[in-house]
Amino acid sequence: MMLKIDLVGGAVLLPSGLETARLSMADGVVVDAPVGRSVDLGGYRILPGIIDVHGDGFERHMAPRRGAMKQMNEGIVAAEAEIAANGITTAVMAQFISWEGGLRSLDFADQVFNAMIATRGDVVTDLRPQLRFETHMLDLYADMPQRIADWQVGYVVFNDHLPHDRLAEGRKPPRLTGQALKAGRNPDVHFQMLLDLNARGDEVPEALDALCVQLRQQGVQIGSHDDTTGGQRAAWRARGATVAEFPETAEAAEAAHTAGDLVVLGSPNVVRGGSHKGNASALDLITMGLCDAIASDYHYPSPRRAALMLAKTGLMDLAGAWALVSSGPAKVLGLTDRGTLSPGKRADIVILDETDRVAATLSGGRVSYMSGDIAQRFVAAA
Repeated sequence: MMLKIDLVGGAVLLPSGLETARLSMADGVVVDAPVGRSVDLGGYRILPGIIDVHGDGFERHMAPRRGAMKQMNEGIVAAEAEIAANGITTAVMAQFISWEGGLRSLDFADQVFNAMIATRGDVVTDLRPQLRFETHMLDLYADMPQRIADWQVGYVVFNDHLPHDRLAEGRKPPRLTGQALKAGRNPDVHFQMLLDLNARGDEVPEALDALCVQLRQQGVQIGSHDDTTGGQRAAWRARGATVAEFPETAEAAEAAHTAGDLVVLGSPNVVRGGSHKGNASALDLITMGLCDAIASDYHYPSPRRAALMLAKTGLMDLAGAWALVSSGPAKVLGLTDRGTLSPGKRADIVILDETDRVAATLSGGRVSYMSGDIAQRFVAAA
């Protein structure tokens, strides 16, 4: 049920900053005029719902243990509960297809995407599929456009995680045995597969060019992941990949920004104060103005925490910091109907208590999460 209600007494985040104001909603959108039934939100802050442009933290819900992949639909519903409890109203769920196998296999991806389609009417949060595709999976290229259409995937991001230097020398990469067993492969077979994929590297650029043309013709948004140089970013841009996810260096981020591409960084990187892999610090890139959006990556609480941290440390004001998890991501995804609390926009709202915890989340004017005192206030207003 879409709420028709006035939220009063709370501090509403507007482009100019926090202001005590009335926020009204009806028919799933923010409206100008009061609708007549009020909820007192004194002591709470009312902000635009978080738009998560890239997150794979749902994996633990889909396969809580190795081989436990029997209830995929229930996994989506469970993941949505965590997503909503963290103030996220639109979530891009990033599913891999990679030589790594296991939870990143073609078969697992097929199950995840089909479960998303099957549960679309059962969830409140706007869950959107994203495919992360390893560039050297050449044998899958021919079927991928049709599969992407069948899966209703509108956003594909490419990455290359092969350890090329070691493979070129014929050396086994670190943790190969554990990686192989996790994928259900003999370690020697796994190593040979990596060598074979690496040996076909010269075929990848031309194959990628053709695949990206097909995907763009299907209306699929394209991005790159983990760019390290300006040259890499230029090559992806030439293929129509206008989003640079998690660039690993300032050079790559600056090349994207200078060309007008959109840069997405990881919120755990912000919260930690640096990359756990030793890549460019998201805080540094944000300070340099080289960030359009921050994403959950692998941890759904982090977008909220990162935005509030940026504001509390004085690096940005709250409106600017929160834009990195709301209007900025909306721009990345081309979603003009959300991202701010302006009249006519979707009623995508997160309500925070005075301790910065999520008290309630509303997506499209429907409650996806609510807990504690605020629930009593809404019930009292019914």
